[in-house]
Amino acid sequence: MSRRYPILAGVLRRRRRGLAIWAVALASVCGMYTSLFPYMSGMDIEAMTASLPQGMMEALGYDDISTAAGYVGSATYGLVALALLLVFAIGGGAATIAGPEERGELELELTSPLPRSAIYGQRLAALWIQITVLVAVVFAVTFTLNLLQELGIPQGDMVAATVQLWLLIGFFGSVSLALGAALGRRAGALGGAAALAVLSWMFNALGPLIGLDWLAMISPIGWYMDTNPMTRGFHGADALLLVVASGLTLAGGWWRFARRDLMT
Repeated sequence: MSRRYPILAGVLRRRRRGLAIWAVALASVCGMYTSLFPYMSGMDIEAMTASLPQGMMEALGYDDISTAAGYVGSATYGLVALALLLVFAIGGGAATIAGPEERGELELELTSPLPRSAIYGQRLAALWIQITVLVAVVFAVTFTLNLLQELGIPQGDMVAATVQLWLLIGFFGSVSLALGAALGRRAGALGGAAALAVLSWMFNALGPLIGLDWLAMISPIGWYMDTNPMTRGFHGADALLLVVASGLTLAGGWWRFARRDLMT
């Protein structure tokens, strides 16, 4: 692979140690949260969350937290794994093109026979491969604990939740990478993608509370959490929205990257 895709292989080789650390951290935290459910199931969880507004409970997936699928979908997939993976994807996306450009490393690649499309595509592939590995770690831990602790979560729903989590994290990673490619500045990519993630979460959580349901409808996080795939299965329309949004974002980033003077 290093001969056919030298940039892709180089990025993965340089980041393999950091990726391993992230994988261990994700496995540990997600495993801890998931394994808590058998102990929490003896508590009156519904009474504990009764004080929360109904709209917020539905937005956060707490309306069915008393079940194993509802708990894992909201606490593990909807909170811990989501937050950590967003940090990784946004930071990794900003460091994929904008980072090397700021350090002057991208200039070396531009002097090679490879076209800009290959540079952009291979660096994008490296980001998505890393995201795929970490999402697979979350799935593997959850799947294993589901069997060992006999949580009874349907495997099909777990796969559906994992696929839609992967699409969501990939979208925000793509936003960060595209902004970095368009601006050439890591700070701009980080700030823009992080701001979008925060606004997306706020739109999904607060929109229904203030009678503006349309805010949740335009929120990428809402496309993932609104249907809670861990309890309701795969939702093709929301998945398609994430795929289209990622494609448009990456196309815009490539359009700007292909036209910028990267040597200044």
